[in-house]
Amino acid sequence: MTEENLVGYTLFAVLSAARTRDGIRPAPPTPEALQALDAEIGSLAAAGVTVRGIYDVTGMRADADLMVWLHGDTAESLQKGLRALRRTAVLRGFSCEWSAMGVHREAEFNKRHVPGYLRGERARDWLCLYPFVRSYEWYLLPEAERAAMLAEHGRKGAVFTDVVANTVSTFALSDYEWLLPLESDELLSLVDLMRDLRATEARRHVREEVPFYTGRRVSTAELAEVLS
Repeated sequence: MTEENLVGYTLFAVLSAARTRDGIRPAPPTPEALQALDAEIGSLAAAGVTVRGIYDVTGMRADADLMVWLHGDTAESLQKGLRALRRTAVLRGFSCEWSAMGVHREAEFNKRHVPGYLRGERARDWLCLYPFVRSYEWYLLPEAERAAMLAEHGRKGAVFTDVVANTVSTFALSDYEWLLPLESDELLSLVDLMRDLRATEARRHVREEVPFYTGRRVSTAELAEVLS
C-alpha cells in the first residue's frame, strides 16, 4: 500500500483535571502512577495504538489541562485505547472537555498530501489543533476555482518548512469536516503560519475553525509538575 492509500485513524482528547469546590487540584501523580501510565502506553503500542503525544495546554484555554493524541489502524482501537488511558490512576479523575476523531483520506486536489504521523515524521515539541468547516458554497464552486485557491493557500504554508501538517478528514466522525493538527518545534512558527494564512482567497470560504487547542508535548515524568 502506498503512502497515498494509507488509512490511518487519529483521535484527539482534551482533558480537564478534577478540582475541589475551592478550585484546588488533587495531589500530583505519584511515581508509581506515572510508571503505570508508561506501561499502559507501551501496552497500547504493542496492540497497534500509538500515543503520539500528551500535551500541556495549561493557560491556553481555561477549560483544559492536557491534550492526548493517538493514532492507529482502526477507529475502535483508538476508542479502546482512550478508555484504557482514562482508567489509569493519572487520568482517572479527568473529564473530557473536547474530542474528535479523524482519518486520512485523499486531500482536495493534492493526492500527495499524507499526514506527518503517517509518513514517519517525528512528533514535534508543539501542537496546534483546530477543526475546520468550509462554507456552504465551497463544494459547489468550479473545481478549477477551488484548486487555484488551495494552491495559493499551499504556497503560503510551504514557506514554513519547520511545520508538519497532519490534515485529516472528519466528515461523519464529528461536527466538523476537517481536523488540522499542525506541529513544530517552534511555537512562533505556528503563530506566524496561522496569521499568514489569513491573507488568502480560501479564507473567504471558512464557516467554522474553532476551538483552537495548542500545547507543548511533555513526557510522562513531567506530568508530576504539570498537574501539581
